[in-house]
Amino acid sequence: MVKHRFFSEFLITAAVIMTAPPALSYEVSAVTGGGSIEGTVVFRDSVPMKKIIPTKDVEVCGDPRDEPLIRVGANQAVESAVIYLVEVASGKEWPTPGKTPELDNEKCRFEPQVQVIAAGPLDVVNSDPVLHNTHGYYGKRTAFNLALPNEGQRIPVELPRTGTVRIDCDAHGWMEGWIFVVDNPYYAVTGPDGKYSITDVPPGQYKLVAVQPFIGPTEMSVSVEGGKATTLDIELKKK
Repeated sequence: MVKHRFFSEFLITAAVIMTAPPALSYEVSAVTGGGSIEGTVVFRDSVPMKKIIPTKDVEVCGDPRDEPLIRVGANQAVESAVIYLVEVASGKEWPTPGKTPELDNEKCRFEPQVQVIAAGPLDVVNSDPVLHNTHGYYGKRTAFNLALPNEGQRIPVELPRTGTVRIDCDAHGWMEGWIFVVDNPYYAVTGPDGKYSITDVPPGQYKLVAVQPFIGPTEMSVSVEGGKATTLDIELKKK
């Protein structure tokens, strides 16, 4: 009950932050004398664990185990934290389009577990030889609900608006993933070293949000000067 209440509170908070309409739609424009924001995300508290007890498809899903709800490495660095700026009216180009973003069901895990994409297409893939039912939610509203019974199956979907999309599998209840759909390209996802970098930021004052799905969002202000790197280390704390 406590877990579900926490997730509900987090989803409501994240939805408010990420789905509120910006003052202006984002426009691509030349960035002259842009600066950058960089730093490291850490978590210094005890790492919460989740017990995984597969009850079927064990040959694919693995044995019972404990998994961390926050991936913390050397020096308390947090992996897969999302850092983004909100209410950015204009600035750099979006990353060069490559293949359509993917959400893969692989060994009864979502890969990647956390990702950031622009509003638009997403391919949902099943790399396992077992049935997955991949279910995405904007808050409590279903974004997509897909049965994928076949290995190698791929189904295209659309995520048409910004927001936090929580993913679970109706066939394997422990599976959980997160997609952050953003309205501007000023974002980063931390790697195993906890580091992030957001580049080509027009000089000015911004609201920056750091999100780790099982802790929730942390907001702060940051000032960017032209041609300079602003260092902003972030410590995430349990709510």
